[in-house]
Amino acid sequence: MHVYFKTACYALMIAGIASIYAPGAYAQTTASHNSELAVLMKNAQSGDAEAQFELGMDYFTGTLINKDDAQAAMWISKAAEQGFALSQYELGVLYYSGKGVPQDYAQAAIWFRKAAEQGNASAQFALGTFYQTGNGVLQDSAQAAIWYRKAAEQGNADAQCSLGVLYYSGKGVPQDYAQSAIWFRKAAEQGNAEAQSFLAGQYGLGNGVLQDYAEAYFWYDIALAGNNEDTVQQRELDVNARDEVASKLTPAKLQEVQSRATKWFAQHSSTHKAQ
Repeated sequence: MHVYFKTACYALMIAGIASIYAPGAYAQTTASHNSELAVLMKNAQSGDAEAQFELGMDYFTGTLINKDDAQAAMWISKAAEQGFALSQYELGVLYYSGKGVPQDYAQAAIWFRKAAEQGNASAQFALGTFYQTGNGVLQDSAQAAIWYRKAAEQGNADAQCSLGVLYYSGKGVPQDYAQSAIWFRKAAEQGNAEAQSFLAGQYGLGNGVLQDYAEAYFWYDIALAGNNEDTVQQRELDVNARDEVASKLTPAKLQEVQSRATKWFAQHSSTHKAQ
């Protein structure tokens, strides 16, 4: 039988490295915007790193002040240079995207590393992605695995998925289908659609897990229900794989698995991520 695997998580995620800052996280009521901004500006100008970070993010999102990427980069940089990990990560994001600063993958890698070394899981994942793709650093799958693992052990689902890909392919770590299934499952249970598809493929093939067409169908169905970012071609591959394992099931078993998948998705839809 043929069970299709999609492009690795890192390849799909590299264009989506994004800020962990939630717009409005520091926002106040409209009536207090001016006074809050004045206090924030005063604190930032006095050297308070957290205030510099907040002011920079407000410039970036336009929360308390008109959006200005250059001003955002300036204030985020000031906080980053003081060792504020969130700012270091965000500055890496700005250098990666070229917003407020010239696009510079090497600089992005420098700032991701600074934040990663302080334990920031998003930065650890981003740095792992850079090592896997060779953006801003020399390509090194072993280093990618190190940084993915650090983030994965903190519960970062994207890193868990990417670490699973490395174990499945044997890049940077010894090939180990059982380990890939473990990490795909961790990410899949957090709603990572790519990991759900990969885990389904392993069940369909019996790689690293006992072959189980019902489980394969279950995870393919969930992945397809939540992933709206696939290309048409990629989605067709997943649909074909799901239909192929469905043909191995009795009508009663298929109905049972579909019901279980529907219930799972309903319970987890708020956290389901289409990577």
